[in-house]
Amino acid sequence: MSCATSTPRIPLAGVLRLGRPSGIWFKPALSAVAAVAPPNLTLLALDRLDLAMYTMAGSLCALYAHNRPYAARARALAWVVLGMLGGLAVALVTASLTTNTVALVAVGALLAAVQKVLCDATRIGPPGNVVLTFISSAALFAPQTLGQVPGHLALGLAAGVWAWLVAMAPGLVRPHGPERRAVAHALNAAAAHADAHRTGDGHARAAAAAAVHTARQSLLSAGARTAPRRALEQLVVRAEIALAAPADTDPARLRGWARDLRGTGPVPQVGAPAADAELTVQRSLLRRGLGPLTPIAVRTALGCALAGYASLALGIGRPYWALVTAAALYQANTTLTWSRGVQRVVGNLVGVLLFAAVVPLAHLGPAALVLCCLACNFGAEALMGRNYWLGSICVTPMALLITEFTGFQEPGRLITERVVDTLVGALVGFAAAVAVTNRRAGHRVEHALTVVERARERAARLLAEPHTAPGALASARHDLTAALVELRATADAAAGEWWQRARPEERVVLAEQAGHRTLAATVGRVGQSEPTTEDVRP
Repeated sequence: MSCATSTPRIPLAGVLRLGRPSGIWFKPALSAVAAVAPPNLTLLALDRLDLAMYTMAGSLCALYAHNRPYAARARALAWVVLGMLGGLAVALVTASLTTNTVALVAVGALLAAVQKVLCDATRIGPPGNVVLTFISSAALFAPQTLGQVPGHLALGLAAGVWAWLVAMAPGLVRPHGPERRAVAHALNAAAAHADAHRTGDGHARAAAAAAVHTARQSLLSAGARTAPRRALEQLVVRAEIALAAPADTDPARLRGWARDLRGTGPVPQVGAPAADAELTVQRSLLRRGLGPLTPIAVRTALGCALAGYASLALGIGRPYWALVTAAALYQANTTLTWSRGVQRVVGNLVGVLLFAAVVPLAHLGPAALVLCCLACNFGAEALMGRNYWLGSICVTPMALLITEFTGFQEPGRLITERVVDTLVGALVGFAAAVAVTNRRAGHRVEHALTVVERARERAARLLAEPHTAPGALASARHDLTAALVELRATADAAAGEWWQRARPEERVVLAEQAGHRTLAATVGRVGQSEPTTEDVRP
């Protein structure tokens, strides 16, 4: 059995290619403006824009969890706010106790590593650790006394509560919106898989499996199983059946159901509700431990520290810019880290040009400064989904404008320092990613293979039994789907990692083929006898 031993190539083509905008690109953008504007305008009216960094800490929490159902979003955002305040508290207390820049960079690097590990372990999603690290690193270099810390944290908490309310407000109008979007995406992905199957293109299968699994998880975290959610569950079942049996699928019908999920109209009724027992089993799939994240933590801590110290050695007054640049690079593997580094550098270099064009307008007065910052905030969130570098074009001037809340500064110096810190942070950060290899990537693939094989064996065993309960077979099918999604993600991550042992690529392909054949075999049994609510009533 062959194993891959070659080092992945550094990608150049496609790194800056623009993707399609998200269907809800305007929602995080509007939420960001709605969360940031009232606190900043209030401080403007009080002539205390110097406190904006602390309110921004809470306001930027509104960027998270837009893809989650509102019950799960409420919990996730609460933890984000607490995590943001925790990092801010550590930074402010440290800044009040010492002004030693070497110590401050060390604390900032450790905070960045902790934030990276927690965001990856909890899968909080974009913008991940970058916003948390930006706030805590900037706070480390802000003049501070211990007596000021409680008041500044209170500002962050007040803005965080407001951001939580802003992010939850759409639920009053469209309470099932996130679940509907997730299921619609799963239906469209399943339809694309069916089309690709007919043309012989197999690349759509993994994307469809991931979309179906995401939709299932979205429904499991949504809270009470209302009638619309029960109907959505059955649409996910249809997407799962299409994933397993694409040849017997009508893609137009799937896309029609997906279109019907737009807006606030009724959810299409396609079958009986799924069993409660099935959902109980599936909830266990939402849990995830810390996993083998030690290499990522070491990369982040080392890269951020070295980037900060390199900036200090060059005499730059804001080493946290280099630190944050390094923290923003680290992705699932070295190859993706390289791509993010290219995107970061390109976006920041274009962004400083935008800042040079905007700064004369921003210097007309504090009100103009706040409005320019809000415009950049909106642009960053609106464009980030198309490609990271495009969103960074607006993030860079926004970060530079925030530094001027305490007073207007000389634009040429700001631009020079930002360019230097970007280049230093990207180069040093990527060097740390190459130096600290993730030797555990191969072990994760082996573990994922074992999980897939066990899930497939369970499903095959239930198929062989003549009187298997429909709920048990449905549960086995969903477990196998989840295991196959995790295997593909793990294998892709390992494929882009450098300097590791051989990867069992052939075994992965064979396991995926066998797993999908078993999924297809379950379609007839599950599709004909999907459990109903009456099946589980006492």
